[in-house]
Amino acid sequence: MDPVSVIALASIITAGITLAIGCFGAALGEARAGAQALQSIAQQPDEANSITRTLFVSLAVIESSGIYCFVLAMILVFANPFWNWAIQSAGG
Repeated sequence: MDPVSVIALASIITAGITLAIGCFGAALGEARAGAQALQSIAQQPDEANSITRTLFVSLAVIESSGIYCFVLAMILVFANPFWNWAIQSAGG
C-alpha cells in the first residue's frame, strides 16, 4: 500500500472509533443525567424549575463532548494535516 492509502485508511478508522466512543459516552451521560433529574423532581416537586434549568445546562455541556468528537472525526476525514506529507513523500 502506498502512504496515501495508509493515511486514508487510518484516518477513516480513527474517525469511526472517535465517533463511536464519543457518541456512546455522551448518550450514556445524557441518559444518566435525565434519570437523576426525574428522580430528583419526583422527590422534590417544588424544585422542579431549578432542577430542569440545571438539567438543560448539564445536557448542553455533556452534548458538547459528542460534538467535539464529531468535529475531530470530520477533521480527520476531510482536513487531515498528514495528507500533504503523504502526497509529498509519495512523489505526487
